[in-house]
Amino acid sequence: MPEIQLGGHTIKSHGAKLAREHMHDWLILLLLVAIDGCLNAVEPFHRYVGEGMMTDLKYPFKTDTVPMWAVPIFAILLPCTIFLIYYNYRRDVYDLHHAVLGILYSVLVTAVITDSIKDAVGRPRPNFFWRCFPNGIPAFNPLDGNVLCTGEKRIIKEGYKSFPSGHTSWSFAGLGFLGWYLLGKIQVFDRRGHAAKLCIVILPYLFAALIGISRVDDYWHHWTDVFAGALIGSAVSTLCYLQFFPLPHHENGWAPHAFFRMLEENDVHLSIAMETSTVTKSSSQNATAELETLECGRN
Repeated sequence: MPEIQLGGHTIKSHGAKLAREHMHDWLILLLLVAIDGCLNAVEPFHRYVGEGMMTDLKYPFKTDTVPMWAVPIFAILLPCTIFLIYYNYRRDVYDLHHAVLGILYSVLVTAVITDSIKDAVGRPRPNFFWRCFPNGIPAFNPLDGNVLCTGEKRIIKEGYKSFPSGHTSWSFAGLGFLGWYLLGKIQVFDRRGHAAKLCIVILPYLFAALIGISRVDDYWHHWTDVFAGALIGSAVSTLCYLQFFPLPHHENGWAPHAFFRMLEENDVHLSIAMETSTVTKSSSQNATAELETLECGRN
């Protein structure tokens, strides 16, 4: 990693300026939160479930191994803690700001995509039978054979939100972004062959994969739900990372685009200042020479 001094770009010195420049980005984040809230409030599509389809939907209705409230902790707060640790080391507010903004976009865009698909598809969960008939007595419409659920409305509503897995997509969106971040910071692709670096980068993805596996083990999702969630989270995290940072194998893959743009602007300003100083000095010297010539002519 190039040893460029970043101590002059701290939260105190440049934080307010960065926040103003990206005010619209932060406002759009709030809009994404509101959209996702609305998607969770609406009733999902109730897919037809006949008696013969219940065979694969009678798995036990268990509690979550990983509750939903824990997902933002390891998908957002854990990576942000690592971003802060790096900031304390390099003192680069550009890196901190764009990393936090990028991971929030990654998770929230993923959440909107995931919940939109959930509501549109309405796939029953593997434990749908016990959500629909908590007393174990099934009931079906005599006209079309569709289920006539007798369970709690809130639990039934969640029963139609199997595809894709939200836990998995959130995990890969946040931890996948962290994986990209680590790729750039520890220079995995520096062509020196240090395989230990690659092991460090794999850890976030392994953790996200285990979260997805727990959803199948808890009978809250089919394996295809988890696979689709992993693809969505991985794709969005990749796009969001590359929006703010260069590819990790790039020579400058350790810092955000904005940092190098700022350096270029400072170089231009410095060049202009030096040229102005040179011109001013040259003009002063010419004026002095002319005065000396006039004085010599008078003598």
